Amino acid sequence: MHLLRVQVPDFRGLKDIDITFEKDFVPNIFPLGSQNGGGKSTLLQLIFVLLHCSVDEDKKPFLQNLLEGFKISDEDEKILAIIDIWDGENIVNLKFYCNKYSIEAGTELSDEEMNHIGISKEIIDVCSFSKVTDTFFEYDHHHQILTITKLKCRFNNPNKEQAELFLDKVSRKIFLAAPSTQVFLFLPPDSRKLLFSNSRNGDNYYGILESARSKLQGLFTYDFLAVELLIESFKAARDRDFKEAIKTGSYGNSYQTLIKELNLLLGNKRINLNEDFSGVNFKLDNNGETIELYPEDLSHGELKRLSIYIWLKSRNIEDAIVLMDEVEIAFHPDWQYQIISDLKEWAPSNQYILATHSYALCEALTPAHVKEIEPKLIKQESNITNES
Repeated sequence: MHLLRVQVPDFRGLKDIDITFEKDFVPNIFPLGSQNGGGKSTLLQLIFVLLHCSVDEDKKPFLQNLLEGFKISDEDEKILAIIDIWDGENIVNLKFYCNKYSIEAGTELSDEEMNHIGISKEIIDVCSFSKVTDTFFEYDHHHQILTITKLKCRFNNPNKEQAELFLDKVSRKIFLAAPSTQVFLFLPPDSRKLLFSNSRNGDNYYGILESARSKLQGLFTYDFLAVELLIESFKAARDRDFKEAIKTGSYGNSYQTLIKELNLLLGNKRINLNEDFSGVNFKLDNNGETIELYPEDLSHGELKRLSIYIWLKSRNIEDAIVLMDEVEIAFHPDWQYQIISDLKEWAPSNQYILATHSYALCEALTPAHVKEIEPKLIKQESNITNES
């Protein structure tokens, strides 16, 4: 799965966005740079919600929250986004747009009328059977009227089965990682304000965000240490070893392999799982002395790097589009540069789009990999020199 192109004419602070992500570039990693206020976070959230929430009725509120304030006139069609995706065999073009036309079922429209409202019978047929129907449309069975009230999606392939399968597949192959302090536009408007005000009536922004995460399987926030993901990974490795023992008579080595990978990631520190699987602790080898450590003894950067690794591995995120917002936060410039190699090693089949302010991160790739939106980030001459 590869995002080829995204166009956003006018959404919140985004204006005339048109970015191409070449599918033959190696590595398949694209920094998206701009200065503060450029709309990088808004763009990633827009892509994520449109692709992740278009097939599930439970996710309908996230689309509605995102569209708050997206206004159009009564007679005009307004494009929200055009997204081109390579599915491994074909280019799938998705056009998300809004209008307020009502079309009677079975009504024969002239070519001139269809061109005027920007819709065709084939498009109506595609949209009416696809899984986005309940999300984007209201259908009055008594009057046999299809009312397009909010948002709809056009496909470049009107085949029913292919459209349904693609929407379902892409919803499971799009991921967003971002700081928990980010303003997530797909949360209810009132809850966003809680991030900037005192809590009232027991309401808490982070509690609302946690509830959203339970419904948005593709959303990950950079917590200090996702202990639950670590424990799940250890349990999954243990279970694989046990299944191997049942099958062959000998235990597998998944658990030991995971331990070795994590210890390699941690350098001179070693991770240990509590015997009752209730948590983790660490040991530091320092000049022949072993020192007991706990998660709070690790740096913010160490914990974040560990969390990203565990998130990718525990969720088996492969052949996916992974959007990452400000991944460089808490990383030393050397680690900002290194994260490109890390992602390539940890899950090389994914496409990564990294919204960033980091010059060091951008310089880990060729200039052609780096995409920019105004106000631009990249300097003409860099003071940072790194060896490939």
